[in-house]
Amino acid sequence: MLRFFLCRMGPSEAHHAESSLSVICLEIHSHAKMMLDALMLGMRRITLSKSAYIKLVEGSKQNEISLEDTKNLLKFYQEMTSLTGQQLSWDYQAAAFPYEMEEREQDGIRYLLLTGKNPAKYYYLMIGTGQETETGTHYIQIVLPDNATHGDKAKANEFSKFLAKQLKAELHLFNGRIMYFNERKGK
Repeated sequence: MLRFFLCRMGPSEAHHAESSLSVICLEIHSHAKMMLDALMLGMRRITLSKSAYIKLVEGSKQNEISLEDTKNLLKFYQEMTSLTGQQLSWDYQAAAFPYEMEEREQDGIRYLLLTGKNPAKYYYLMIGTGQETETGTHYIQIVLPDNATHGDKAKANEFSKFLAKQLKAELHLFNGRIMYFNERKGK
């Protein structure tokens, strides 16, 4: 759609718009990289549009969450999809969870790195846990890399909804929308 727009402009206008677009893309890319680097360097909460948060609020199953709890929930997801696959006589687990999960630590910060088994379809996701300083609310953060594939985005949404449903939590999606899986007062 952008190319069509540039083709309808005159040559000098198209060149100016294209160079401005390159600068904007470069600024967005460097900002996103800086934010991902900040996560890796230990800043617990980042405001990146490519993050989803599963918040343990009032009405959630539990008040706190650890990385080990999160890892166990993802293993439960794998077991569940494996059993579904057995019923269907199909390796559904491989399609439902196309990642290798490993725990990593950098500068004292532990996180899960989900690396895609097929890099053409799935690159990687990062999952960490934290606590908001203002409210004390515990949360799980799922981070999409800057170069995430459509498959990564779909799986990140699927995993975040699964985790939020299991924990009866409040889910802040990548697009800024909020889904409530917790019991709320005054329905």
